[in-house]
This record gives sequence, structure tokens and C-alpha cells, in this order.
Amino acid sequence: MTSESNIDEVFVWIWLPGEIEPVVAGLLSRAGKTFVFNYGRSYLERGNAIPIYDPELPLQAGILPLPGGLSMPSSLRDAAPDAWGRRVIVNRKFGQKGDAIDLGQLDELTYLIESGSERVGALDFQQSATVYVPRQGRAASLDELLTAADRVEAGVPITPELDQALFHGSSLGGARPKAMIEDVDAKFIAKFSSRTDIFNVVKAEFIAMRLAALAGLNVAPVRLVGAAGKDVLLIQRFDREHTEAGWLRKAMVSALTLFGLDELMARYASYQDLAEIIRHRFDTPRATLHELFGRLTFNILCGNTDDHARNHAAFWNGTSLALTPAYDICPQGRAGNEAGQAMLITGENRQSRLAVCISAAAQFQLDEREAVSIIERQIAVIVDQWTAVCDEAKLGEVDRNLMWRRQFLNPFAFEGAPDQLSAMIA
Repeated sequence: MTSESNIDEVFVWIWLPGEIEPVVAGLLSRAGKTFVFNYGRSYLERGNAIPIYDPELPLQAGILPLPGGLSMPSSLRDAAPDAWGRRVIVNRKFGQKGDAIDLGQLDELTYLIESGSERVGALDFQQSATVYVPRQGRAASLDELLTAADRVEAGVPITPELDQALFHGSSLGGARPKAMIEDVDAKFIAKFSSRTDIFNVVKAEFIAMRLAALAGLNVAPVRLVGAAGKDVLLIQRFDREHTEAGWLRKAMVSALTLFGLDELMARYASYQDLAEIIRHRFDTPRATLHELFGRLTFNILCGNTDDHARNHAAFWNGTSLALTPAYDICPQGRAGNEAGQAMLITGENRQSRLAVCISAAAQFQLDEREAVSIIERQIAVIVDQWTAVCDEAKLGEVDRNLMWRRQFLNPFAFEGAPDQLSAMIA
């Protein structure tokens, strides 16, 4: 890696539960090829201080040792920009686009300090321990999104982030363009369609998220709108809460952090291990396990194989964990039948088959009958509501035919499963 930054340390700021202003929590600093954290004395002396995440960063003085195999605390890495955000930062600093973008020329501290302050969760990063200055200005308003093309044509400026995602997204390549959108009492992440899509990915995600909610899963609310000739999926943020005093931020950790893994070790992440963590550390573990099983089987039924450990997350209140609403339920492009989930399901098996899930039902505190019943309900909703939700999305006939029995209800999902399941779509 060729670093273009002289940054050796950044201060970590946190929004504590119920607070609308952040406080400095501690210092993340370079230590050779790793990055280590220690809490500030003033933070440790606060009566309402919480661990950023326990057991990884317990509330204690001194430099905290890194868990084995990690180059920086995973709970802090959760607040780093995603692939799209990193491409935007490289583009902004070096003018690189498309295949020319080399994400490795900047290190984690630079990505943390160059990314915007409206990041996921309740953390931000500053070069000052005393003055908090948010970066990248305001989020675009919903009205600004919907009238973006008219504003540009009239010479009225829009936010740089919205301009980058809406009008220049495809030039950066890589992960899908997105932007932060704010309405009066809600905040959204906006995902945009791309000219390079081989099927309508934005509408596919909308349909999957809507069907998941209709099937009874706890899913982030979504809306589908059009802006500047593009389809835009609005996902309501569940890590923000509007109050009369201002915006509250909810602390979150990814499943990758729960596992104590980093990206290089993500292939070892499994639903089986996540279920074990839920049993021991989550509020309402039995209900949470049933919800997780439903998310797993719905992912298989809708063709979402991108269910990696950063696409599962939990709220953290300083003492306990609770599963966040589901997000990023996005059917993936699929040429053939056989597929595997990003996370292992049980043992070394990650095959995208309902039979594998049913065989693992006990780890979700379900018996076989209960597991099959959950799947039956999901299949019934997909079959019964498919046309109505596709109509809601204004999805064309070609895309409907492309997705049906390929992403949604792919025959491979039913191999080895009880006959009564496949009979529901015969």
C-alpha cells in the first residue's frame, strides 16, 4: 500500500444513548501496521459512558489490545466508508475513475477522516479532541433529489454527494452509487440505478424488501422514486431517530464485529455462530433466532446470496444487543441454478437450499415443523403478492420474466426440501 496521508491518529467521537451532541471517546492511533485505541480520561470519568463495543473495547484505561487477527478494532472499522464511499474519496483526491481507482493507496485512518460525518451508527472521527466539526455539509433534501435534473438545468446547485451519485455514479464503477437524503422527520440512504445493470437491480431490491416485510420480517421501510431519469431506492435509516430536540444516533455493530473477524476472515462467518452469539448475548434470543432463520430462508427464496457478515447488524446500547431491521436484501445476478450463501449456514455448508436450512432448524430453536411453516408462509406471500408488488414497482414484463424462478423461487432452492414446498409453486 502506498499511503498518501501523514495521518497517524484520529479522535473517535460518539453519540451516547439519548444525546443529540457527540463527545470525544478516545484516540485511534497507528502502531506499525495496525491501529490501536485507548479511551480518553474524560470519557472514562463520565457517568453515562458506555463501551464502544464490549468485549472488544471494554471501558478501561490504556491502549486496548487488538483481538487476534485484526489490524484495527472491528467496531471502529464498522464506521468506515463502504466500497462506494471509498471510490468517491479516491476520485475526489486523485481524480481517478473506473478501473483506474486503486483503493489501496489510502489507509484506514485516511478513509475514516475523509468520509462524511453521516456515517452508519453513532461514531465519527475528527482530528480534534475538543472541537467537533461535521464534514461534507448537509444531506440532500427529498425535494432536491426529486427535482435534481430541473435544478441542474436551471443552474441551481445540488449537494456534491447527490451530484456524484446521480450524474457521475457510473464513471466511478465498482459498488453501487448512493447518497444520503433527509426529509422532515426521516433520513434515507438512496441507491441509484446504473446503465450497466443487466437487470433492474434497484427495483429488484425494492420488490425483495417489500415482500420480506409482507412475509412478516422486520425490514427497513423502502420507497421507490424516479429522479433525473433514474430509479432510486430510498431505504429509511433505522440508526437515526428524530426528536423535538434534534437527531439521535443509535450505536450499531456488524455481525463481522460480533464474530471478531475482519474482511479477510469473513469466509468463516456462519449463521450457526451468529445463532450461538444471539443465544448468549441478545435481548429476546428465541424471537431473534426465529427472525434470523426467516431472513436466511427469505434470502434463499429471493436469490440474495450477498448476505455477508456486514449485511447483518445489531444495535448496541452499552450492555446488550438487539438485531437491527433487515437491509440489503438484494437479489443477485444468476446465470445457473446452483448457488451458495455468503455466510455458512451450518458446518461447512453454505448451499442456497431450503433443505440445508431445515436441517439446521434446531440451532435457531425451531423444530422441523416450525421451520417448514415459516418457509411456507414466505412462499405463499411471494406467490400471492408477486404481481401486486411488481406493479407497485412498475417493473416491466421482461424483468419480471427474468427474475421469476431465476432469482425468486429458483428451483435449486427446493432441491431436497419437502415436496409440499415445491408443490406451492407448481
